[in-house]
Amino acid sequence: MPGTVGAAMRHACTGGKRLRAFLVLEGARLHGIATGTALWPAAAIEAMHAYSLVHDDLPAMDDDDLRRGQPTVHIAWDEATAILAGDALQALAYELAARPEAGSEATRAALALSLAQAAGARGMVLGQALDIAAETAETPLTLDEITTLQQGKTGALFEWSAMAGPRMADADPAPMREYARAFGLAFQIADDILDIEGDEKATGKRVGKDGAAGKATFVSLLGLETARARAAELANAACAALDGYGPDADNLRAAARFAISRRT
Repeated sequence: MPGTVGAAMRHACTGGKRLRAFLVLEGARLHGIATGTALWPAAAIEAMHAYSLVHDDLPAMDDDDLRRGQPTVHIAWDEATAILAGDALQALAYELAARPEAGSEATRAALALSLAQAAGARGMVLGQALDIAAETAETPLTLDEITTLQQGKTGALFEWSAMAGPRMADADPAPMREYARAFGLAFQIADDILDIEGDEKATGKRVGKDGAAGKATFVSLLGLETARARAAELANAACAALDGYGPDADNLRAAARFAISRRT
């Protein structure tokens, strides 16, 4: 991908934990899908996530200048380039999910359709819209409302990632869905904790922004220690959802524990 937009796309995809791709690959392995096949939806979800971060960081959204330890795209270039790079990454995500190497025509159609639903106005975009609306709301969000918001903004792409493997294998996605829902909320609570306790050099992004903006978060509603305990409960629930897979799912259990203990 040559030119300025291509450079901005590569910049946006540099760094990060690659947790969503990891969930795709592990879910695929549990269901007998070859790594070479699973790499395509794994790359697709990373492109989709990178697009969401580029647009989330824009001045009209969260107005962030640091992401993954480097300047955000609109800082490194400009707003127009950031918008175009995000648009291109979103299109690339669908292209990668629909590549012939990703499986049969029916499998690829299911991956692309479910990705659109997870990323769109019933999933991630809905969560982002609720987040923006909450900034000017007269009353703070309730715990249930924050949970709904985060299940869209953060959780929808985690769910898609975990369910990609069973979708590709035409298997029951329910255990992986249950795992991902608990995992996603635990991950978000850990993010809220890091916004208070985290170090910018370790996290690669600004901390303390939620508190400064007066945002309602899991921590602001539950308190730090109760939020930490809730994250641990959710990580345990995520692990329990994998009981049917036995020790083959130990990597996913380790990921759930990492989600609440990480410093990045």
